[in-house]
Amino acid sequence: MSQATVTLWRPVGPQELQLIKASGMREFPPRLPDQPIFYPVLTEAYATQIARDWNVPASGSGFVTRFDVLKSFLDRYKVEHAGSRAHLEYWIPAEDLADFNKAIVGKIELTASFGKLAAD
Repeated sequence: MSQATVTLWRPVGPQELQLIKASGMREFPPRLPDQPIFYPVLTEAYATQIARDWNVPASGSGFVTRFDVLKSFLDRYKVEHAGSRAHLEYWIPAEDLADFNKAIVGKIELTASFGKLAAD
């Protein structure tokens, strides 16, 4: 019997995307010391907005990833509003990211690219 999953999105810059690719598209890299929270978002539109409007000016490129996470893992966290009602995300503490990665079902998919594309 398969377990229930929730589809989430994550906007990333080119460096984070390269680290995700290095994992075989299976996990997100550890947070940096100044990044105590991991923020997956609930809608593709919100992820697209961040990738296009924040990641591109900051790093030249922005990407949207999509992935499924076990609902049983996400049930320990509440959905947070980050601004408008359309800006919904989970706040996963950095120390929980390894467990979050274990709760990903299947691979992380790249669904959109903005700005100058990363060379592969």
